[in-house]
Amino acid sequence: MNPGSRPQMLDSGIVDVEFGVGVKIVRPANLNGCTIGDGTFIGPFTEAQRDVRIGRNCKIQSHTFICDRVAIGDESFVGDGVVFVNDTFQQGGPAGGDRTKWRPTRIGSRVSIGSNATILPVTVADGTVIRAGAVATREISHSGVYAGNPARALRLFGE
Repeated sequence: MNPGSRPQMLDSGIVDVEFGVGVKIVRPANLNGCTIGDGTFIGPFTEAQRDVRIGRNCKIQSHTFICDRVAIGDESFVGDGVVFVNDTFQQGGPAGGDRTKWRPTRIGSRVSIGSNATILPVTVADGTVIRAGAVATREISHSGVYAGNPARALRLFGE
């Protein structure tokens, strides 16, 4: 280590974002190349990367990481510290910058995701509740309440 060296300082910020009407953002936030729908709230210390789409009237709480290729439907809630993952390590290690190995995540409308949940590349049905701390590793095709690691249905709605 060179005791006299200085790190390169990079700023987080808001770059190349398409905003709907009435969006509220609490800074600091790192938003890059994403789309945020009308009336959506973004809490502090949130990161949304390229090709993220957040619908209308959503509430994204603080310290949430939304990686590339995530789509969140309208009127959804994402709690504090939720992490979305797009790399499944399908070849035994990280994909790095190879976007062809990243997988998409689709969150339906009126979905509620509790604090500190982890969402792998899955599709989540409209009207689903994912409890705090859950790890969604598989498709959630029926709305209901899901919890645990891996997340399992505790109760299904409409059945």
